[in-house]
Amino acid sequence: MPIAQTLRPALLAGRFTLLVLLLASSACFAIDSNPGELLKRADSVKTANNSEFQDLLKQLDAESAQQTPVERDYLAYLHGWQSAFRGNYEASERDLQAVVDRTQDPTIRARALITLLNSQALGSHFDKAYANLSKLLESLPQIKDPTARNYSLGVAGLLYNQAGQYDLAIKYADLWLETDSDPGTICKATSVKAEALYHLGKLAENDPLIAAGVQACRRIGDLLFANGTRIWLVALQLDHGHVGDALKLLIAHDAEVLATHSSATISKFRSLLARAYLLDGDLDKASAAAQSAIDNGIKQTYSESVADAYSVLYQIAKKQGDDKAALDWYEKYAPANKGYLSDISARALAYQKVHQQVLDSERQLAAANDANKLLTLQQQVESQKARARLLYMLLLLSGLLIVGGWAYRTKRSQIKFQKLARRDSLTGIANRQHFFDTAQDVLRYGARNSREASVLTMDLDHFKSVNDMHGHAAGDDALKRAVAACQVLLRSIDIFGRLGGEEFAILLPDCPTAVARQRAEQMRESIAASRREGDAAADVLVTASFGVAGTQDCGYNLTTLLAAADDAMYAAKLAGRNRVEVHRTLESAATT
Repeated sequence: MPIAQTLRPALLAGRFTLLVLLLASSACFAIDSNPGELLKRADSVKTANNSEFQDLLKQLDAESAQQTPVERDYLAYLHGWQSAFRGNYEASERDLQAVVDRTQDPTIRARALITLLNSQALGSHFDKAYANLSKLLESLPQIKDPTARNYSLGVAGLLYNQAGQYDLAIKYADLWLETDSDPGTICKATSVKAEALYHLGKLAENDPLIAAGVQACRRIGDLLFANGTRIWLVALQLDHGHVGDALKLLIAHDAEVLATHSSATISKFRSLLARAYLLDGDLDKASAAAQSAIDNGIKQTYSESVADAYSVLYQIAKKQGDDKAALDWYEKYAPANKGYLSDISARALAYQKVHQQVLDSERQLAAANDANKLLTLQQQVESQKARARLLYMLLLLSGLLIVGGWAYRTKRSQIKFQKLARRDSLTGIANRQHFFDTAQDVLRYGARNSREASVLTMDLDHFKSVNDMHGHAAGDDALKRAVAACQVLLRSIDIFGRLGGEEFAILLPDCPTAVARQRAEQMRESIAASRREGDAAADVLVTASFGVAGTQDCGYNLTTLLAAADDAMYAAKLAGRNRVEVHRTLESAATT
């Protein structure tokens, strides 16, 4: 579907994962040296009242000369925590690593390590984060302090959510809930679990989990996590078209979110508010909320809330007929969205890489054990001259086969993960990132050699109705049938990619606009004729609208070509759907 028609609510996954380094803000820790009362107070209010927390840090800094070494380590840890809370992950990593390296207090070291791990994840140092997580979970049986154990379970749930491993996130959230029935635990573990359930499609608007989690947060005065959990309810309401309910909830708690001073939370909340106002038809309020989401977005990297805010502003400009502003917003949206999707892929690949390294280590350990067995057997048969030599050769060959098999499985796993990173899991065609990378390379080649090319954008008509009336299984089947109907008409040099949802794009190298229109008509007819009988869920008539744009009119910039094709496809929708429209510039239209 064109970006001008939807914000893709499923993108709520991305950067908004509540900081698990905020966990158990009021918990007691077994610090070896008894810290001062101001340090304890600061630690207990850092999420519930961050403004007071900042004031306490200033007071503690002024008194640092009178503090013990452990108290200064504790204060340095709190500064590192605040840097991460405000989105300054580079400073957070630097300060926390210094605490881990020098402190003599084991609990401060554990807390600093967990917070460091979380900062590495949010600062996009995913390899380091998941490697540290693996070490942390290995040490989980040895962690005796209940609070430190809760931190470990919480950060595991958070990072598995970031890697898209939602079943694992639920596993560790449930372990956390089983370990501790304190309201603080219920508050924060519920937020982790609600996020995972939302992305698995298992969260309901009336899910008692939401009410229990919010109630627990309010009991301890933690508005950050209370509203963090509400975000998934709002996302669900907007997914289901319950705009009024979503607006009511967002407006009621907007001031609370602002009071948290959390840039990520404010940006996400305002991004949802912008989308809700847009769906409600209030363009002025939607624009203001979207700009606020951008202003509060995390500056070090792209975030999905900023990308969604640009998308809202693009749609507002389109509705107001301001094509220049719409193009400007789209050009901001495209790199923001690509950067965010690249970030998602980086997290998933980092998890898979570390997971593979763990498996490799286990295989290496098994290989080492096998080698030890070989040595033992060699010593045992040393006295048996002829039999010893024969047995040694056989065992050596076995060892070589083990190592060769291990190397083969490792290489095969690497190839598998590389393919998964480039392909859409449902349809098997190029995913968004791979399409953009490949298409841009082809267009650069075409520009250097003055070879025409065309871009098609395709969107299935009334796709939401297919899902609503026949279920997601029928929707998935419709997507696969549409892709298959197009693939039989594509050349080996054509690039076919899924941009998201039911929206697709095709780059046709060495193909003028007129020929591209004919090919688009063939694909449209093929899709409309792809209805098959038998299974009731698959007996669904599917049609598609196409937009065509060529380099002769739009140049070789992929973003411009996609925007032009999107406009043409939108025109096809307005003209009745199941048709092909070609984008024309004013100059080219005047000559036809």
